[in-house]
Formats: sequence, C-alpha cells, structure tokens
Amino acid sequence: MKQYEYVRITPKGAFVEKFEFHREIIDDYARRGYKYVGYIPTKIAGYGYITEMDLVFEKDIEEK
Repeated sequence: MKQYEYVRITPKGAFVEKFEFHREIIDDYARRGYKYVGYIPTKIAGYGYITEMDLVFEKDIEEK
C-alpha cells in the first residue's frame, strides 16, 4: 500500500516569479523514505503561469 504526502509551494519574486526551496523539500522527503512522484498545478494565472503547486511524494507502508 502507498502513502502520499502533498506539499504546497508558491513562487517568490515580484516581476519574475521563481519557485525556490523545491530541491530542499524533495531532499528532505527522500531522507524520510519518500519518493518524489510529480507535481500538480493548483493555481494558474494569466498566460498559463503556475502560481501555486503541490509536490507529490509517496512511500510504501505495511498494510494492517
């Protein structure tokens, strides 16, 4: 069975928005036994810019 965790991130910046700290988040979850599996855009602004997204992580857990 899989367990999923979702981490919401938002970009930083005034005119040129840039996602920061995503690598640190992925590394932290990897240390805790999670695998990064992708992202889900949760908020999209004009011209298709992603302004908020969830990073998705999974790990195997034992069934009870």
